[in-house]
Amino acid sequence: MDPTRIEPHSDESLNRLNSLRAAVLGANDGIISIAGIVIGVASADHSAVIIFTAGIAGLVAGALSMAAGEYISVSSQRDTEMALLEKERYELKHFPEEEFQELIGLYKKKGLSDKTARIVATELTSNDVFAAHVDAELGLDPDNLTNPIHASIASAISFTIGALIPLLTMIFTPMKWRIPATFFAVFIALVLTGISSSHFGGAKKTPATIRVVIGGIIAMVITYGIGRLVGVNIH
Repeated sequence: MDPTRIEPHSDESLNRLNSLRAAVLGANDGIISIAGIVIGVASADHSAVIIFTAGIAGLVAGALSMAAGEYISVSSQRDTEMALLEKERYELKHFPEEEFQELIGLYKKKGLSDKTARIVATELTSNDVFAAHVDAELGLDPDNLTNPIHASIASAISFTIGALIPLLTMIFTPMKWRIPATFFAVFIALVLTGISSSHFGGAKKTPATIRVVIGGIIAMVITYGIGRLVGVNIH
């Protein structure tokens, strides 16, 4: 098998994988949090209107929170990247020879001989001195930095998609089967997100999936118990 088909070699590929991984995790958050809300409410009150209202409120609040949190987080990361790039521009402008020697040193640390490292550094800097330095020193591509807007939108969408699974299952299932059907739907969804997240992260699928499923089930059982307790005390 051609290894280039399964192993990303560009910053763009890595960013795409990171976005996919973030989307899977966002969907997982939506599944668990909204499942907890609707199961907790359903165990206390059988009204479909109340369950739907609580679920929608949680979905909107959760999606907005995920979007805002992701935007702030990625914006901070991008600000740091921009500051590092600006620092590198300053050093290249004022200390070009020192920076060139630093680049040679970096390639020597990777195992190249002094002669080869010098040749590589010379050829790369002759093509694009700035790109050569930021790639070797910072591991950044100036033309492919993280995008906070894309990240926030992807996070909100993935959260919403995940949240709709328990919400729609709860609403469109007959009252007698609402809670067990939602448990089952969430179980299947968590298995799929666990497998997906482990795939994108390169981890073993079974342990990762078990952790995701157990965590989700614990959350639903606790909220179901609280809902039952509150419902009994109210009624």
